[in-house]
Amino acid sequence: MPEKIYDLMIIGAGPAGMTAGVFAARKGLKTVLISKDLGGQVNWTTDIENYMGFEEIDGQALMEKFQDKVKETKLEEKLTEVKSLKKEGELFKAWTVDGTEYQSKTVLVSTGKHPKTLNVPGEAEFRNKGVSYCSTCDAPLFKGVPVVIVGGGDSGVKSVLDLSIYASEIHLITLAGITADQALAERLQKMPQLKQYLQHKVVEIKGSQTVESVVVEDTQSKTRFELKVEGVFIEIGLETNADFLEQVQLNQAQEIQIDANCQTNIPGLYAAGDVTSVPEKQIIVAAGEGAKAALKAWEYLMRDSDKRILH
Repeated sequence: MPEKIYDLMIIGAGPAGMTAGVFAARKGLKTVLISKDLGGQVNWTTDIENYMGFEEIDGQALMEKFQDKVKETKLEEKLTEVKSLKKEGELFKAWTVDGTEYQSKTVLVSTGKHPKTLNVPGEAEFRNKGVSYCSTCDAPLFKGVPVVIVGGGDSGVKSVLDLSIYASEIHLITLAGITADQALAERLQKMPQLKQYLQHKVVEIKGSQTVESVVVEDTQSKTRFELKVEGVFIEIGLETNADFLEQVQLNQAQEIQIDANCQTNIPGLYAAGDVTSVPEKQIIVAAGEGAKAALKAWEYLMRDSDKRILH
């Protein structure tokens, strides 16, 4: 049995979760922040130019500033992963991968998303052996060698920009053409080492100890050919980190369905950030939603005398 019952349990420590923690602490809520890491997806991001207060800052640096603010509060931080969450009576109970149980009167889920996979032969075998899902993290490891990037959206084009400093050749492979924002897409025209394969897909990743080549299929002619590369960057989108939830309503994209107050279908359970149905997946939006969710959790506690905070 847990020794403490928290007012608010925040699961996930990206922009939404950390901002919520600061706002909850300022409201005097006994809060625990549980997350397998600090910063989430933003740690993979470079050259953030649209976060207020900064002309330009990279993702890790921005998240370090968030962490500094969190450390000024009195909330508890637990670096672990929640594997199960359910509501029993008036309390929420969460169990982490190490078997620890946490109880709270309210919960905020801000677990974000994780990269989608191709599910082709060789992908799992060569993960971290040439296969990467984070060009921000791994681009410097591929200096002077040819690479493949899969995906023509914003993340795929940003990966091209990351790799353009290092890779000798870049092969961009996409099923649906270039769907990135025009400002990003236009930058592809100035890269002589870039080759684009539209309406193509990767069907196999090959190698011995590390990646040595990929097999590509033309989806129109069904012909296949092989590209000699040493790196494969997979940038085909993200999936929500929501599989630990029970009885929570999700939308078709498997995002947590919330209303304008960040409230889910379960009273006392809130959600914020990229894991939710809010369409704008932006750092500043996630941070604002986190702040709003913490304030709404506080209001929920104040409305009910049985849940009222007694510190």
